[in-house]
Amino acid sequence: TQEGALTEVFNPTVPGKSVYALFGFAAINSFDHTLRQLGGDVMILINDVAAVLHGEVFRWGFGDSGQCNKNLGSAFLMVFRIGLVKEVIQKLEQATDVVFSNTTSKKSGVRKRNKNAKKSGSDASFSKLAITRSVMNDRRRKSQRVANSSRAAMSLSLQSLPGISTFTDRAVIGMLKSFAGIYRDNKLLGWKNDFRLGAGVGAFSVNMIFGMDAGWAVEGAVGSEYKIDATYLSPHVNMASRMMSACKQYGVSILLSQAVQELMSDTARSKLRHLDTVTVKGSSLKQRIFTYDARHKGVDFFLFSRSDEQADLDSDRYSPNVWNTDQDLRAMRQHVTEDFEKEFNKGRDAYLSGDWIKALKHLVSANEIMVENVMDQGYIQDEMNELQNRILDGEDARAAEEELRTETGDGPCKCLINYMEKRKAIPPDDWKGVRPLTSK
Repeated sequence: TQEGALTEVFNPTVPGKSVYALFGFAAINSFDHTLRQLGGDVMILINDVAAVLHGEVFRWGFGDSGQCNKNLGSAFLMVFRIGLVKEVIQKLEQATDVVFSNTTSKKSGVRKRNKNAKKSGSDASFSKLAITRSVMNDRRRKSQRVANSSRAAMSLSLQSLPGISTFTDRAVIGMLKSFAGIYRDNKLLGWKNDFRLGAGVGAFSVNMIFGMDAGWAVEGAVGSEYKIDATYLSPHVNMASRMMSACKQYGVSILLSQAVQELMSDTARSKLRHLDTVTVKGSSLKQRIFTYDARHKGVDFFLFSRSDEQADLDSDRYSPNVWNTDQDLRAMRQHVTEDFEKEFNKGRDAYLSGDWIKALKHLVSANEIMVENVMDQGYIQDEMNELQNRILDGEDARAAEEELRTETGDGPCKCLINYMEKRKAIPPDDWKGVRPLTSK
């Protein structure tokens, strides 16, 4: 190297750092087909997606916490970094020092006043010895509490962190804004007209699924002198990936782990739907999984377009009420009615409790409510027009309509119904309201 030049040398002996973070995965659906059809041009598509995803994740991440860590072909890993575990330990120690130093000072003042009030001689000597022992015991207790605080920090409940609900809400909104963004980005919408993907009839659209988890990870560099990658190693990163993959099973756009749901504000949690209680492949952790019901059909996200300056201002002015007022968030969830939610919750609860006959009744009813509402409100008008054309071309009307109703139904309802019907509505003998998800 040139003398005086700034150089950076990879050192494989440098250990990673433990951090707390929210982890998100986003993936392009039907990527294998897209790759085969586009060949080298698929990189252009990936970069078009990245432009939307990176922008929204950075905008809505608290401070500069939202970063897209890496691309894995069809998938992107996002990290919303809370901070180093070491920093949390130090702050706990500092807080402990403050609390117990104040306690010791108060006790010392009381003892001093007591000492002055006592007689001299053997009584005073005895008092002096008692105070010395008491101070030593206080110091031992303090040391023990500091040690306990350090151990506790490694298994810290993130819910105890001040401001964590705002931090988490913003991270989830970043994912949902990305969902809205891909359906109003001109470059991404332009792929609809690519003959290789849609046969020239606009049948193709870029669709994405999202998954999130929260917890700790080891942050560090992996590689050699030839190539270095920044990476995060953790079961929570894997869990976020599992959540994303499970979107396909449940027919939803986003899945959140219980760890993420517990960190969100009350307003945000009221908009989530508890779908199931599961264990995922490679983990014995029993957890509830949640979705924010997000659909793009029947929504013209262009109507809610904001300039970058306006969008930045929306982010800066965040409050939990955004879940009630933001046009994107409201529109993507417009297909969900109160009647549907009530019926679905009854069915899910019966399913978890083992009453599968009752569960099937309510879930079938909930699915019908969803289908009727979507059709009545005209959210699938293009599909309805296509149905009429298919019937005019000689297709069986009943079969064509049934196909459309199946496509329009609620994914989680259909998922749970299929699961129970395959087992003839009889839960396993050891059923405890937890379903293992066997696929990755």
